[in-house]
Amino acid sequence: MVRLADLSEAERKMHLDRVATLPEFADPILNRCKPLNQMRIALITTAGIHTHQDRPFDTLGSGMDYRVIPEDATEKDLVMSHASVNFDRTGFQSDVNVVFPLQRLQELVKDSVVGSLAKFHYSFMGAIAPVTKYEEKVRELVDLLKQDGVDAVVLTPV
Repeated sequence: MVRLADLSEAERKMHLDRVATLPEFADPILNRCKPLNQMRIALITTAGIHTHQDRPFDTLGSGMDYRVIPEDATEKDLVMSHASVNFDRTGFQSDVNVVFPLQRLQELVKDSVVGSLAKFHYSFMGAIAPVTKYEEKVRELVDLLKQDGVDAVVLTPV
């Protein structure tokens, strides 16, 4: 991981200036929910991963699309096309669960800690400008998650 102190002054300024462009969010409304061992869980990441058969993320385009990862995907089925010079891929290469803990969630289901997993999980490309709006794709995903009966998601921002 690159530290701000290790960057040139121009790069450091560029990254710090981006902070002012980040959106502000209202305080969340917390709801009571059913016990975790009765919940259906989906995984959403910004690690830019996808199956080998899927097209890589378009780093020159809007970056607003996502990839669908089936519940039975294995570590060998996944590839990362995350593009950022500041992103260290060694964790993913050693263990995909660092950025996409599907195997860990499957173990939690097997141990009856989690009720079940969604049929599909989702991956976005995280290396996009912070002013880019995700709202349209997020609304699309909300509909897909509802159709699958998902109660909660595990978000792994990368």
